[in-house]
Amino acid sequence: MVTPVLPHQNNVQQIGYKLLSMLNFKGKRGEEVARTLISACLWNDSVENKSRAYGVSPQTVRNYVEEQGVEVVEKLLEQVRKMSLETLKGVREIDLSIDWTTKTWYGKTVEGLGSSEEGSSWNYATATTKFDGKVLLLAFVTQVNGMTKEEVVKALVEQVVAMGFKVRLMTLDAGFYTVDVLNFVSQFKYIIGVPVGDVKVYQEFDGEYETNSKRHRKDEQVKFRLLVYGREKGKRKKVVYFARATNLNLPKGEVLDLYNKVRGPIETSHRNIKAFLPFTSSTKFVFRTLIFVLAVAFYSLYTVFKGE
Repeated sequence: MVTPVLPHQNNVQQIGYKLLSMLNFKGKRGEEVARTLISACLWNDSVENKSRAYGVSPQTVRNYVEEQGVEVVEKLLEQVRKMSLETLKGVREIDLSIDWTTKTWYGKTVEGLGSSEEGSSWNYATATTKFDGKVLLLAFVTQVNGMTKEEVVKALVEQVVAMGFKVRLMTLDAGFYTVDVLNFVSQFKYIIGVPVGDVKVYQEFDGEYETNSKRHRKDEQVKFRLLVYGREKGKRKKVVYFARATNLNLPKGEVLDLYNKVRGPIETSHRNIKAFLPFTSSTKFVFRTLIFVLAVAFYSLYTVFKGE
């Protein structure tokens, strides 16, 4: 059964056929491998389970992806960007949302993953925009070991600028809150989520704040406008505080609304991406990256087709 979270299910199969034309594997069983992956996305099922329906073994699917996955991912992203450009034809300025997604693998350390106490993680970053109800993927980066948050953001922005767009407003996930990222995005109008524990302001606040990073000299610290607001959560209505950093000179309420307007649909899309993210027993970095990009492309296409 198709995942029920998303309306307009009659469009989903149409998207599957569109993706089939975009997912090109070379070789005698290439089409069956592509159909297996797309079907697993469509039904939110395991790749191994769906492979049998197309007469290929799970190992054959893994072999094709491991041998051709990098090239297939690049071509898929290229076609998704092309679709986004066609949708944004004539648009020069965009509001850009930069998001961070972590997929954790629990178990022994796997090649291509960063490690932590909880396990190993694949980290993906996306730059997306919303236009006419459509969530459009513009740039994608996988964070490899040693790559800083600043390098990730720069790579995403460079891809977007190379497409000919001017960034009107940039919003970023709190995972990107670092001194180096703040220094870089200060050349744009920006709003970035801030972990309240980092700034230690647990009350309503609107004023200037300066970072106090022990990794940076005094002249490298960043001053910005800090906004802190509270929301009642749970049955006991305990007040939980949230924070934003910005360089916008607008009333506090307008800045918060603007952040939610630009980021809201993107964060929702990342929750909905899980509806298209298939399961697999493969722990290969290239395999996991391909199915994640495929799920992102699926959701992006879903929002495009839904609006037509």
